[in-house]
Amino acid sequence: MKFLTNLIKYIYRNYLRIIARLIVRTERKMTIELKEIEIDSLLRLDGYLEHHKGEITRRYNCLREMLDRIKQASPNGDVLEFCRSYKEYGLHINKKDNSVDGLEWAPGAEALFLKGDFNNWNETSHPYERQPFGKWKIKIPAGKDGKPVIKHLSKLKLVVKTRSGSLEERISPWASYVKPPEGSFQYEQVFWNPPNPYKPVFSKVDAPKNMKIYEAHVGISSQEGKVSTYDYFTDQILGRIKRQGYNAIQLMAIMEHAYYGCFGYQVTSFFAASSRYGTPDQLKKLIDRAHSLGIYVLLDVVHSHACKNVLDGLNQFDGTNSCFFHDGPRGEHRLWDSRLFDYSQIEVLRFLISNLFWYLEEYNFDGFRFDGVTSMLYHSHGLGEGFSGDYREYFGLNTDTESFNYLQMANFLCHAVHPQCITIAEDVSGMPALCRPVREGGGGFDYRLGMAIPDKWIKVLKHERDENWNMGDIVHTLTNRRWQEKTVAYAESHDQALVGDKTIAFWLMDKEMYDFMSTVTPLTPIIDRGISLHKMIRLITHALGGEAWLNFEGNEFGHPEWLDFPREGNNNSYHYARRQWCLVDDHLLRYRFLNNFDRDMNHLEQRYTWLSSGPAWVSWKHEDDKIIVFERAGLVFVFNFHPTKSFTDYKIGVDTPGKYKIALDSDDPEYGGHSRLDHSTDYYTFDEGYAGRRHHMCVYAPSRVCFVLSRIS
Repeated sequence: MKFLTNLIKYIYRNYLRIIARLIVRTERKMTIELKEIEIDSLLRLDGYLEHHKGEITRRYNCLREMLDRIKQASPNGDVLEFCRSYKEYGLHINKKDNSVDGLEWAPGAEALFLKGDFNNWNETSHPYERQPFGKWKIKIPAGKDGKPVIKHLSKLKLVVKTRSGSLEERISPWASYVKPPEGSFQYEQVFWNPPNPYKPVFSKVDAPKNMKIYEAHVGISSQEGKVSTYDYFTDQILGRIKRQGYNAIQLMAIMEHAYYGCFGYQVTSFFAASSRYGTPDQLKKLIDRAHSLGIYVLLDVVHSHACKNVLDGLNQFDGTNSCFFHDGPRGEHRLWDSRLFDYSQIEVLRFLISNLFWYLEEYNFDGFRFDGVTSMLYHSHGLGEGFSGDYREYFGLNTDTESFNYLQMANFLCHAVHPQCITIAEDVSGMPALCRPVREGGGGFDYRLGMAIPDKWIKVLKHERDENWNMGDIVHTLTNRRWQEKTVAYAESHDQALVGDKTIAFWLMDKEMYDFMSTVTPLTPIIDRGISLHKMIRLITHALGGEAWLNFEGNEFGHPEWLDFPREGNNNSYHYARRQWCLVDDHLLRYRFLNNFDRDMNHLEQRYTWLSSGPAWVSWKHEDDKIIVFERAGLVFVFNFHPTKSFTDYKIGVDTPGKYKIALDSDDPEYGGHSRLDHSTDYYTFDEGYAGRRHHMCVYAPSRVCFVLSRIS
């Protein structure tokens, strides 16, 4: 009896550890295979792909060959070990004997050395041993005290002996923490091995089916003119995001980049979370806190290109112009002035796929938004391409098979091992099947960004008078997406917030935002129009434009200024590299009206989940009246974009009969409106059909107002 009691106590105390071991054992037994292509599933969705069946199958066969190569390069053919190469490459403490083990891939090097404060920066005292296939290995025994000779926060450099005989300093591509010394811009490797590393308390969050993404940059999250921190974002911003009704965040500029002003898109150290915001443990705490709030965390990952920096980047790591990249013109992006990966190399695949698993498993990120996918998909990088929709544009010689296969492989492996992982493609080309499963021959992404939508709103606001807005054209842009391929809809993102462009709020209100956003000043026609249309544009995009929603930090309340990082052209000022939360928190300013509407729009979606309820049915788009009506998730959405005309007893089609009430109204005083709609009114349907729907109702539709009706059962 005592034995059983002790056994029960042991199991209870070690429950999580036992479960974790079982999971690991299960993963070790996991067989990762690519079976024969199931292309018929894809062809049933889009019969036009029949003409390109051969090309889709050819790409898939190339993918299977890629997986075979990965297995051959994996210990005992274990693909999981390949995906987790971050545990072996770089520098690690061997817990068995406290030695330091190192492994690098530098095929063009003649010799490799490690130096640092542990050996008084002696360049050649600690050489690596040459291994097959361009690899280099080092083992540094423990010190006389039995402890590792390389301490936590020790500074390190690799020394590469090139074919010309010169000794060149480099940072390990696998370095997990890099930072510049005080007074310098050049980064150096700092050995990260804290005695008590941060351990997550909360589990990862299940992928929301109705994803509402808050796109955020940690560095600009403070209203002070400085680089903000992981801790500030954790303590001050996550709560705002949760209250605002977002269930996911997309963290930008996390992978280390030497130049702050590049917005994180010129990555220098892929495995290092940016030290300018804090330590790796502080980022882990941020993600853990987000999970405690039920927020799914996406990383904006840049695998499309790399910074050209040599001393603190990947470029010319082994002393040659290739290594991780293509040599010659194919290895350079002329517009971005950056290097392009050679996805045909098995060690490049190891590096990039392991990089994804590093963030999924070491930091507990939930999923990824892949940057620059269009650039990866085509040899032209999409430059000068119109992408008219002709399928030959996607299945011809311009498509880069190796890059496409890498994206397929990354998606396949991430989803196989981490089923709750969501991936989003930044693709403007509209490649068919990019967001279909890999087993069908698709790209394997869960979503693509609806990049045509913000372009349409900018075009409308910049070039057309309100009375000339084309309702049919707006609806077409919002609904023109591939069947059964999900889209992230957004009216504006960080791209529109950057200096040189304008946010929607700025297009609408411009300079008057500085003088007339106070409630104690007169409501000018420009401010009134701007507040009205800002709400309407966001709601119609949210409800009609896709299967997920995205907003950039601050745009929810119409942040008045663009985003401009410190640079020589602005005297290295941080004035525009911040978010002015004081504006939305001040109850005497009108910014709070936009913020309130954004919050309640998200909360209404959470209640009815229209993002995961299938596409909307648009029953009405009247060019003269400027009215759009559609139904989605049992709700009826009514938009009157007319600048002056209001309509009483306006007849609209409704499919489901019953009594309806106003669920959201942009004209509510809570949102800076004029209270022209009576919320006590009951709207009843009539049996006579209208506008292709089985029933109809009559509503009052004030000018520049949108409202949502919900059925009362």
